[in-house]
Amino acid sequence: SDQDASTANGAAVIQETCTHNSNKQWAFTPVGGSGNGRSWSNTADGFASTGGGTTGGAAGATVTVKTYADLVKYATASEAYTIKVAAAIKVTPYGHEIPVKSNKTVVGVGTSGQIVNGGFFLGVGTKNVIIRNLTIRDTRMADDDPDDKLYDYDGIQMDTADHIWIDHNTIERMNDGLIDSRKDTSYLTVSWNKIGESNKAFGIGWTENVTARMTIHHNWIHDTNQRNPSIDNVALAHLYNNYLEDITSYGNLSRGKSKVVIENSYYDHVANPYNIDTSAASLSQKGSIVINSSGKQQTGGTTFDPRAYYSYAPDAAEDVPAILGTYAGPQSNIGQ
Repeated sequence: SDQDASTANGAAVIQETCTHNSNKQWAFTPVGGSGNGRSWSNTADGFASTGGGTTGGAAGATVTVKTYADLVKYATASEAYTIKVAAAIKVTPYGHEIPVKSNKTVVGVGTSGQIVNGGFFLGVGTKNVIIRNLTIRDTRMADDDPDDKLYDYDGIQMDTADHIWIDHNTIERMNDGLIDSRKDTSYLTVSWNKIGESNKAFGIGWTENVTARMTIHHNWIHDTNQRNPSIDNVALAHLYNNYLEDITSYGNLSRGKSKVVIENSYYDHVANPYNIDTSAASLSQKGSIVINSSGKQQTGGTTFDPRAYYSYAPDAAEDVPAILGTYAGPQSNIGQ
């Protein structure tokens, strides 16, 4: 596909052509440009950009870490920091979720930053955090924990945090959720991530309140079973330009009293691509493509207009697999 120059979705885009090869790999060849064809804004978009915005550790010092001890030291500090992760860091004990305090940016340097055998935890009251350009991987356990009860090892777990931007990460093979947005986490944007090879991809809810606002765009979710995402009691959820591939249970699910808007997404081999599971929930959909899929494609109820809250420019649905095949996950020109 060809895409004209624009600044849609936080990226400066030059014209490019794309080709597909086997093994879930896509390649974009920039035409008349250099590098990987896009530069990426350091400013959050979507709902994370509203209500005062999300700047992470921009007000503080910048440090580079290559050890687990240093990562924990700065992530848990009371001061603002931009923490550049420049190595593959193994977490101990296995499955531990590193606490991240308010006013932090944790960003991988190019494609070198990895969190191995653990993840991150943003607790109640944590504000203004950016987690970006990292590979977070491998806490999956054997079948002695089939319900993920004993070993609740998430990639990123948030419990009533706010103003959070999760961008350009690869999160895979975790024992529980790849991302869990729990309780009343709000003003959340999850963008340009590649997440997969897990039972549970992205769960949202665990609350009776209906206050959360979130934007979920340009994510490649693949080879998962459930929660892609499952959205429970979210006041305003805007999903666009997501690519769901090889999903065995269900895709996007509006639950509780959620209002969910889906635009220009792409579903390939997805069971029940989008669905409502309570009469109080609502879901609208436009512009998406569904192929090789079966089961529910259900809309209903009254949702909302995302442009009443922020501006955005979605890509065409047919271009989504190729765009995300190159640009989801860590990028060489972020965090340098």
